[in-house]
Amino acid sequence: MPLARSLSMTSLNGLPQWEDEDLPVEDLLLFEISWEVTNKVGGIYTVIQTKAKTTADEWGENYFLIGPYFEQNVKTQVEFCEPPNPAIKKAMDTMKSQGCQAFFGRWLIEGSPYVLLFDIGSAAWNLDKWKGEFWEVSNIGIPFHDREANDAVIFGSLTAWFLKELSCQFDDKPSIIAHFHEWQAGVGLILSRSQKLPVATIFTTHATLLGRYLCAASIDFYNNLDQFDIDKEAGERQIYHRYCMERASVHCAHVFTTVSQITATEAEHMLKKSPDVVTPNGLNIKKFSAMHEFQNLHSMYKARIQEFIRGHFYGHLDFNLDKTLFFFIAGRYEFSNKGADMFLEALSRLNFLLRVHKTDVTVVVFFIMPAKTNNFNVETLKGQAVRKQLWDTAQSVKEKFGRKLYNALLKGEIPDLNKILDRDDITIMKRAIFSTQRHSLPPVTTHNMIDDSNDPILNTIRRIGLFNNRTDRVKVILHPEFLSSTSPLLPLDYEEFVRGCHLGVFPSYYEPWGYTPAECTVMGIPSVTTNLSGFGCFMQEHVADPAAYGIYIVDRRFRSPDESCNQLTQFLYGFCQQNRRQRIIQRNRTERLSDLLDWRYLGRVFIWTLSKILPVLHEMSLGPVAPQHS
Repeated sequence: MPLARSLSMTSLNGLPQWEDEDLPVEDLLLFEISWEVTNKVGGIYTVIQTKAKTTADEWGENYFLIGPYFEQNVKTQVEFCEPPNPAIKKAMDTMKSQGCQAFFGRWLIEGSPYVLLFDIGSAAWNLDKWKGEFWEVSNIGIPFHDREANDAVIFGSLTAWFLKELSCQFDDKPSIIAHFHEWQAGVGLILSRSQKLPVATIFTTHATLLGRYLCAASIDFYNNLDQFDIDKEAGERQIYHRYCMERASVHCAHVFTTVSQITATEAEHMLKKSPDVVTPNGLNIKKFSAMHEFQNLHSMYKARIQEFIRGHFYGHLDFNLDKTLFFFIAGRYEFSNKGADMFLEALSRLNFLLRVHKTDVTVVVFFIMPAKTNNFNVETLKGQAVRKQLWDTAQSVKEKFGRKLYNALLKGEIPDLNKILDRDDITIMKRAIFSTQRHSLPPVTTHNMIDDSNDPILNTIRRIGLFNNRTDRVKVILHPEFLSSTSPLLPLDYEEFVRGCHLGVFPSYYEPWGYTPAECTVMGIPSVTTNLSGFGCFMQEHVADPAAYGIYIVDRRFRSPDESCNQLTQFLYGFCQQNRRQRIIQRNRTERLSDLLDWRYLGRVFIWTLSKILPVLHEMSLGPVAPQHS
């Protein structure tokens, strides 16, 4: 197996120029532990899934992922097989002999990495004993009603048990590196260190627990980082035990990392430790052989979105679809953290500007944010049925017209266009036109919301009055469900939908990294982000003029909310003023930034992080290393 690749980062402007490091990967086993291995909960799943290929290419048969076993996920994502390493098989057999179920296989994603999955349910009978042991080593008590924290204790205890059984088989020298993601996996790290296992540990926080909670409470978080009484704030939100698990993991790890500089600053105040390394998140970039190919994809999927719009706005389709722009926001339904509140306010101001300047541009905005629903909205389904009926009618009349025209030309005649359509054809077309009449406005949501009256997006739409009136130049559609190609409404996967849109808008207040604007960038779609997101800070640091490359960065840190909203409005209005040619040129420039987000480059930061572990392993070979206490 080849040694780790050179860490020269000359192609990434602004990143450190590391010296070459030789990682003896053939002598090491790398385990990456996360609650989101084969289990999609949030953005960490995307991090691990996209990084797997780069890491597997580097480490080969010595790279393993550890996560929880959920049958519904495993059925479609994992191919079971025997562990190639006899030491791993022996450790698993020991655990199985004592009643704990463990499964091994390949995760069916790019790179096909090995996965080891622990069945939490099969080991739940040990919960009280393991909670007691965790208390003895950490003085952290876990309340019985917090199921997520209890599952974390079981998962962490199983992980530590496995690492203990495995490390016992390597008498000559320590050769295990364990990389833990987030507090749910942190228990395994704390227990490994307390048992003085010869395992080098890395802990990555993708977002601090308390930071997410505080930002959701609409607190001026970033300007008051040094003012918070951390213990009091965590206690008031009933997450003190989770906060302690997270903080203990940070202080016990040999190497502590975060995903962005903004999160590093946050961790320094919330967790009382600065990260050793900042490891930006990347994506697997699939380059097209010709520049025009991704532009063709944009045109193709835009046409599919236009078909949905024709149905949704039937009876009110008095705007030109060729001059209609599609904006969207997507992600977890965190109204303030994701910036949906500011986005809606900016849309209200944009609507005013477009109407005042009598522009012929229309903006349709999608909110793709999952919420609790009953089912599809009847009016929305009816719209798609009406559209399909009109299409079938048009095809029928066209076929009849074409046949008559063909026969006339065969006879050498120019047909009388006034007679080529008979009375029946006119009647059918009139009935089709009457069917498009509606006495209500096009709905602002595609589904029936369970708690309609308390939904923050719908309440804000009511307040600002964006009800899809004919006079509105900004139309709003809330799609409270993840996109799927099997949907009867909008049959597109998320990637296809993004490619068909013109602009992604993510004015987040709390976004440790921000995969949504990053995904837009690699697909050549311009996006709006903020200087409070890891992605926005990364782009500000490494790109001289981000806006010229289709990355609009709203200042939410050093401006008031009203000033930030005005800046966002100006970005959106400026985008609306671009002509088609300017948008095509900008998409080309945006797509050129994708190399900056490629794991093939950013993965080297991770390799460099692992190189910092080598001295730890060397120390362990000389004698046991005591854990660092917070």
